[in-house]
Amino acid sequence: MSKTVFITGSTAGIGLTTAQMLQETGHRVVLHARNPSRAAQSRSVLNAPVVVGDLFSLAETEAVAEQVRSLGSMDAVIHNAGIYESGGRVQTVDGLERTFQVNVLAPYVLSALIPLPSRLVYVTSGMASGGQIILDDLQRQQRRWSATGAYQDSKLCDIALALAMARRYPDTVVSAVCPGWVRTQMGGAGAPTDVRTGSATQGWLASSDEPAALRSGRYIRHMRELPVPPAAADEAVQRGLLDACAQLSGISLPSV
Repeated sequence: MSKTVFITGSTAGIGLTTAQMLQETGHRVVLHARNPSRAAQSRSVLNAPVVVGDLFSLAETEAVAEQVRSLGSMDAVIHNAGIYESGGRVQTVDGLERTFQVNVLAPYVLSALIPLPSRLVYVTSGMASGGQIILDDLQRQQRRWSATGAYQDSKLCDIALALAMARRYPDTVVSAVCPGWVRTQMGGAGAPTDVRTGSATQGWLASSDEPAALRSGRYIRHMRELPVPPAAADEAVQRGLLDACAQLSGISLPSV
């Protein structure tokens, strides 16, 4: 059966390739672009609706959710957008650390404001294994700044966020996906995994009716289940992360 799938960060790389692969197999996709110029680029590649908004801004993230709601219900949402920034610690217009806001808080906000689909997919990274979830220092205000550390932390948080959502909403199939080290602008030309391989699992989880795609609360790479990092599996940490995101954004998740 055809599905309607919203994919964040889908103007290039893994997000766009996931959209293309879904469309090739008969599914409807809704793309997301950071700004109008990127939206125009996406439309030149793929004939699909595009919502526009910069996830560096809470107000624009809320506007993205509003645009998605206006398009009707989604069968699946793939939280693909993410950044890895070298250099020093930078704050957004909301006074929040950029990597945390885009990689963790934005998917939380969108999860809270887009009507709950039957499937949720959170794209993480193998680098999560080097991360930490320090609930009273999620934005590395107290620890020594490390751009790599901030990215690792954020991707570990994404696994915890996925598992927390799976626990909270048992009627929704929720997964965290590591696409591998993929040859994209972020991954670089020397990465060992081609972009279609790195995109396939997300599309499968969002659209397939195979029993293996319908098991919730898993961490997956290339359609194989991975062990969950202990910090992300901790239920108290999961609850603390949801509480922190609610406090920072001023937005609560819908009732069960």
